[in-house]
Amino acid sequence: MPDVSFLFGQFLGGLTTAMFLFLIASGLSLVFGVMRVLNFAHGSFYMLGAYLAWQVVQWLAPMLNSFWPAVLAAALGVAVLGGVVERLLLRHLYGREELYQLLFTYALVLILGDVAKATWGTRQLSVSRPPLLAGGFDLFGTTLPAYNLFIMLLGPLIALAVWGMLTRSTAGRMIRAAALDREMLGAMGADVGAIYTSMFVVSSFLAGLAGALVTPIQSIVPGMDVEIIVEAFIVVVIGGLGSFWGTFWGSVIYGQVLSFGILVFPSFSIFSVFALMAVILIVRPWGLFGRPIR
Repeated sequence: MPDVSFLFGQFLGGLTTAMFLFLIASGLSLVFGVMRVLNFAHGSFYMLGAYLAWQVVQWLAPMLNSFWPAVLAAALGVAVLGGVVERLLLRHLYGREELYQLLFTYALVLILGDVAKATWGTRQLSVSRPPLLAGGFDLFGTTLPAYNLFIMLLGPLIALAVWGMLTRSTAGRMIRAAALDREMLGAMGADVGAIYTSMFVVSSFLAGLAGALVTPIQSIVPGMDVEIIVEAFIVVVIGGLGSFWGTFWGSVIYGQVLSFGILVFPSFSIFSVFALMAVILIVRPWGLFGRPIR
């Protein structure tokens, strides 16, 4: 039987995975909750964030602390790309059948995937951890890397910041109103188009941020966008489509089920996650924290 320190290590590993997933799945959930758009290209924005972070690190290689400027530059670059995509392309599909939006975002996946291969090739790339977070801590008999602890703390901080913005600010009230009845909000004189663009930019920023932050612990390779978007959709299905806190707790559940599933099904650990998703879809199709869409 595994000892307590080993189980605690599995818990921490699952929590690190959960916070990375939350960073990307939160943007996916926000876009669906406000705009009712299932953005398959969200994973591609995550991949571009990783590649851009690597590229900026190469440009700033003489600097000792090039990692943090690279993370910020990558997230902002992806945010700008998201704003351009929404403003010039995606907004023409609002009000049409969801199939058109799915086909459009899937086409973006193919296009951005080829752009990444043409620009950076197909070899594996990686980024070193920032010197400040290169060490680790001994915690209850388990060595916890400092970078993992940073990610564990960053996830809840971003969750609280976004929640505060949505519930305590004028912009948040406008966003919630747009999610409930965009036609009425537009009739009252609000610029619904600007709200949608802002939400897509924020969503893209979170995807780019997650991609940039994952580079020290995961190789940057073509195809990482497809893998992460599947995991992100599982998270939002578990938590509930459009539910922000559902996405947070769905990420935590996903991370822990995957981490401890390795102990039960070493060769089929992902099976436990898909099994959980299947049960939730049967028992509560709108997710653990979501609401039925009427």
